[in-house]
Amino acid sequence: MFQKPSTTALNCLSDSTRISRRSLLKAQSKAALVFAAASSGLFRVSPLLADQSFPDGPDLSIARGGPGPATRAAVEALGGMTAFVRPGQRVVIKPNMSFAHPPERATNTHPDVVRELAVMCTEAGAARVRILDHPLQSAEMCLVQSGIQQACAGLPDVSVHTMSAARFFREVVIPQGEQLRQTQVMEDVLAADVLIAAPVAKSHSATGVSLAMKGMLGLILDRGILHRRFDLHTAIVDLTTLLMPDLTVVDATRVLSTNGPFGPGKVLQEDTVIASRDVVAADAMTVRMFEWYGRRIAPRQVRHILLAHDRGLGTMDLSGLQVAETTA
Repeated sequence: MFQKPSTTALNCLSDSTRISRRSLLKAQSKAALVFAAASSGLFRVSPLLADQSFPDGPDLSIARGGPGPATRAAVEALGGMTAFVRPGQRVVIKPNMSFAHPPERATNTHPDVVRELAVMCTEAGAARVRILDHPLQSAEMCLVQSGIQQACAGLPDVSVHTMSAARFFREVVIPQGEQLRQTQVMEDVLAADVLIAAPVAKSHSATGVSLAMKGMLGLILDRGILHRRFDLHTAIVDLTTLLMPDLTVVDATRVLSTNGPFGPGKVLQEDTVIASRDVVAADAMTVRMFEWYGRRIAPRQVRHILLAHDRGLGTMDLSGLQVAETTA
């Protein structure tokens, strides 16, 4: 049964069909991977086979399985955590843990996804791993109900914090900001060597979806000003120019496809984790793979994805990516 999306949710989706020719921020050019189309016409990726070769490594990986194993498999397909974290480095992991809800509600990142990322960082030799978010509800209840604090308890050099006091933030300039020119960012984030985005895949009444780029709002003090003073999609992209993740790992083990970000809504059990060095590609793939508001949408219909692509922060053109797919 087709579920009609809310007017607010639909209004945040762009109908533009422009495709940017701007050169992308890539260290090396990649050969194109041919994708097969299923009979339904929906996007599909080729399976990761023993003889499949990615000379420079895949651009993006998709792993299916339980939250922890799929997370490890997705990162391993990109070369493992040592491709992102070196011994002695300070790491910040940014999950969704802003709501005092249990994992099955799909408003927060699954605790096993967060724990596995933290374990992999320590295995790679990280000196310190901090898991951070600016909660929208009671800080203590978010830590407890999300299950993330308990999941990471006892891990060496790993700590979990929800921060909302101004003393934990520092004013910074955003040199590439078109509208958002400055903001207050968590000091721990500014001091980190590596930033890992670990959002849950969910819908959002103001932006269509809330994924890795939208999730960066959880690292600043006043996210409300982005809604009140600026075009929200432009401000999200402005913030991404400052807080560009080194690695994006999208928890799509459960997808909140309606009534996000708070819920309750329709939760799809997808058992999938998507990982990439390219935050725009990770968000775009997540949009393309799943149902939102009872229908399928294209990445270009989410305006901040389109804007980030046009500004050269990554690519939403999935047909030009090398994608590794595996089962954990």
